[in-house]
Amino acid sequence: MREKLAELAARYESLGEQLGQPEVLRDPRKLREIAKARARLEAPVELFADLERVEGDLEQGEVLLAEGHDSDLADEMERLRARHAELEAKLEEELAPRDPDDDRDCLLEVRAGTGGEEASIFAGDLLRMYLRHAERAGWKTEMMSETAGEISGYKEAIVSLKGRRAYGLMKHESGVHRVQRVPVTESQGRIHTSAATVAVLPEVEEIEIELAPDDLQIETFRASGPGGQHMQKNETAVRIIHKPSGLVVACQDERSQVQNREKALRFLRAKLYEQEKQKQADEINEARRSQVGTGDRSEKIRTYNYPQSRITDHRLGRSWYNLAAAMEGDIGDILEALAEAERLARLGSPTG
Repeated sequence: MREKLAELAARYESLGEQLGQPEVLRDPRKLREIAKARARLEAPVELFADLERVEGDLEQGEVLLAEGHDSDLADEMERLRARHAELEAKLEEELAPRDPDDDRDCLLEVRAGTGGEEASIFAGDLLRMYLRHAERAGWKTEMMSETAGEISGYKEAIVSLKGRRAYGLMKHESGVHRVQRVPVTESQGRIHTSAATVAVLPEVEEIEIELAPDDLQIETFRASGPGGQHMQKNETAVRIIHKPSGLVVACQDERSQVQNREKALRFLRAKLYEQEKQKQADEINEARRSQVGTGDRSEKIRTYNYPQSRITDHRLGRSWYNLAAAMEGDIGDILEALAEAERLARLGSPTG
């Protein structure tokens, strides 16, 4: 592990030097690629530096203890040993096998499922939860497309999340989310069960997924507001059909047809990339179906029970009793628990 960490530290320094080179500064794409590559190395390199500092302090402490210094130093040595063990564990986690797409940005799609208008309201609650979490994590967000519900919430919404480990953490949210609560539309106070689906796709660069013009059928139409109201006079909305795969994407969020077209193409590239990735995963291991092995979207992955203030993740078989805080974006513990479960599964997999 030491040799590998030394190599990573050297590459981190090399990439830092490249960022200052004139030819790199003149090429925005290359600059972005190098910056991302360096950012991926930042955590293990910083942990390694901390580990070496702690080891230096431990060596110095051993010398002082041997010279008969007072017992207060012994307490400090225990603290340093505990810190050393903690840093080693974190480094092992950083160096463990993982999905190469984990450091990508991602596109998050939330759709209302069964449950009528309550499903749209719940989809809106989920989207708000994710946006609040993104704010906590320091990620940048961009609304790609949205179709509002009749009362509130969303029938469908797509957002872009940009930041460290965005896809690596959010990919586990893909699947059916179920809510149990008294809807605002319920006059008798009865608890209803509704659902929304979430899909998380890794965002890819244009050069990674080439879209031949002949393969695309691009249509324009007039964008509409909530409930089909406020129809625009100009055809700014864009629908793109990818003929070879049959995939259809649409965007009407922007007032400009050009902007809607670009957003729709971004979503199409992500869908095509995920489609190819799933095909490869199926060929490698049937157990890794769906989006990077996060479970079949036809099965519910999580239940939000409002009367009991409980969130249950059915993949982990674990519950959290902090529903109000979670819906305000405090879902870091859940996302990390799912990432850890994936890490352990990869360590135990013969193909991982």
